[in-house]
Amino acid sequence: MKRVAWWIAAGGGVGLARPAPGTWASIVAVLLGAGLLALGWKLLAAAAVLASLTGFWAIAAADIAGDPGFVVIDEVAGQWVTLLGLAHPSPLGVLLALALFRLLDVTKPGPIGWADRQSGPAGVMADDLIAGAIGAVALWAVRAYWPGLLG
Repeated sequence: MKRVAWWIAAGGGVGLARPAPGTWASIVAVLLGAGLLALGWKLLAAAAVLASLTGFWAIAAADIAGDPGFVVIDEVAGQWVTLLGLAHPSPLGVLLALALFRLLDVTKPGPIGWADRQSGPAGVMADDLIAGAIGAVALWAVRAYWPGLLG
């Protein structure tokens, strides 16, 4: 069971990619997430919830300490939350969702940095989920201000 949990935490092995495993995981997640969004936002939302809950479980079950680079299930969940800010996938929207999420995840402003400093599975997952939520709100704002820009 611990091996399965480790594999889930590592995003099915994407977390082993070098360099920048978080960026690789975000790229894979944004592509998969765009496909899910094309099938409907409810499917993407359900996948984001499932990835979040599975991530909490996997990090705890694998007894992973800290936030090692190979743990990328948090990037998958956070990237999918960001994509929820789009009405439907478009090349520009998906690219902007990826860029926003990575910028927020790397720079960790405000509540994202606070969440990152928390310990345990909650600390590993929460910063990316908050970054995803902020990214989704930013995408929603862009769509509201410039209707049609993102497709």
